[in-house]
Amino acid sequence: MNRKGFGRIRLQRIGDDSAASVLPFVEQAIEPGATVHTDGSAAYRTLRELGYLHQRTVLLGSDIAAHASMPGVHRVAALLKRWILGTHHGAVQPAHLDAYLDEFVFRFNRRSSSSRGMLFYRLLQQAVVTSPVTYGDVVKKTRARSKNSE
Repeated sequence: MNRKGFGRIRLQRIGDDSAASVLPFVEQAIEPGATVHTDGSAAYRTLRELGYLHQRTVLLGSDIAAHASMPGVHRVAALLKRWILGTHHGAVQPAHLDAYLDEFVFRFNRRSSSSRGMLFYRLLQQAVVTSPVTYGDVVKKTRARSKNSE
């Protein structure tokens, strides 16, 4: 978090906290040369080799609380949780998590936009480049869920 507040955020569901899962998201979302502030996870050890400046904060055993050393992460997580509880009343489906994250990011990154016309333009732009979703796509059960429910 900079002195002026937040910039833009990026969120994506990943399978686990391994380097194989985390690093592709970092490479997709962050330009090389940028400073990446992480916790002490070993998954981030190769960030410097990938061209990033790496600021590592080990939280385990620290006297400083995680919300104090990484306030931006905790604020975004709290806002996301509050948005899900307020907008969706907590009734979210794991199969649709990616769509929820995309909508939250869209809204968050445009929260202080002074140009409402540009917001509408960007929404239309996204609608044009996004593949159509049918009702069947929205309500279909995933294979893993349908196997467990039999």
